[in-house]
Amino acid sequence: MSQFSLKMQIVANGHFTPTKYDTFNRQSAKEARNFHRKLPGYQPTPLRRLPDFAQMLGVKEVLVKDESQRFALNAFKMLGGAWAIARLLCKDYDIDINTFSFSAFRQRNEKPMTFATTTDGNHGRGVAWAARELGQHAVIYMPKGSSPARVSHITDLGAECIVTDMNYDDTVRLTMKTAREKGWSVVQDTAWEGYTEVPCWIMQGYATLADEAVEQIAAMNIDPPTHVFLQAGVGAMAAGVLGYLSDIYGIEALHAVIVEPDKADCLFRSAQQNTIVAVSGEMDTIMAGLACGEPNPLGWPLLRDLSRHFISCEDAVAALGMRVLGNPVGSDPRIVSGESGAVGMGVLAAIQHHPQRDALMKELRLTPSSRILLISTEGDTDPGHYREVVWAGKNGITVNR
Repeated sequence: MSQFSLKMQIVANGHFTPTKYDTFNRQSAKEARNFHRKLPGYQPTPLRRLPDFAQMLGVKEVLVKDESQRFALNAFKMLGGAWAIARLLCKDYDIDINTFSFSAFRQRNEKPMTFATTTDGNHGRGVAWAARELGQHAVIYMPKGSSPARVSHITDLGAECIVTDMNYDDTVRLTMKTAREKGWSVVQDTAWEGYTEVPCWIMQGYATLADEAVEQIAAMNIDPPTHVFLQAGVGAMAAGVLGYLSDIYGIEALHAVIVEPDKADCLFRSAQQNTIVAVSGEMDTIMAGLACGEPNPLGWPLLRDLSRHFISCEDAVAALGMRVLGNPVGSDPRIVSGESGAVGMGVLAAIQHHPQRDALMKELRLTPSSRILLISTEGDTDPGHYREVVWAGKNGITVNR
């Protein structure tokens, strides 16, 4: 088998402290999923089993939750945005969330609210979709460098989209300032002082995908996963999902690995220093959905306490994951996964081909009995760039011969 070495820094979390988090657990996930079940067109996204890749890697199972099938939006993010917007409307109009539905609210003909957010693409698309379905307005801010395809996904849903000349974190600050001046409601998946309720709801909404996966794993008669690889930007999805899975399977039984791009590895650096560390600059990674320089302060304590390892990796790792999922081993199913969605698989494939493969497997405690859960958080949300990577070989690899 060919060998190549991609840049991956792996750090063991010396601050692992088994801790129960009541905010992100099975109860909050069930509440959010009960809401999602009532949305028109809801169905669980597929959980794909990759036995041939698992055999090649030398583990028992590799499972991939395929979020490209989520509500025809090609990504998981609407789970958080829709739940948060519903909760905001229920709070403002004194509606019981357990009886809330999109169709019933539209029939009330209330004066539309305006929801604002910053996005690298998928979160804004989810907010725009929810606003349209509810007869509300949405204004979506995007950082510089955002692709025209991702902008079109948002404007096609009727939202206003503004691309700034700032990075993601500075764009968040602009969104917050503008919304405050104009009286808009901010629906952001990161938190700051005085703004925690909405991002908490968003993180709880993300756990629906994990609740589905737990049901699917049981239905497939597979033992619970021993490992979960979770990609992270600000860490909202990773924390929401990890909190739920740890509550279901047990903190000590689950080996969680957090994966970030090396150009925006704020959680990796925070883990090294045991305090929140921000990354500044361009953050020009192909993993657009993970190009965030400041950890979510709601999610960071949970990730610090419940994760076993943090990985910072170059873009070629994500590109490798896209190619492996799109061109699978043997009879494994094909999965179209975007740059941010495929990085977990990229890490596994990079380990398989690494000259120090055995040492890396040992470091991550991957053994023949390991059962790995990956979340492919998006499909080809930028189809042109997807083809540049998968067809044209962008962020390619030099093989050792």
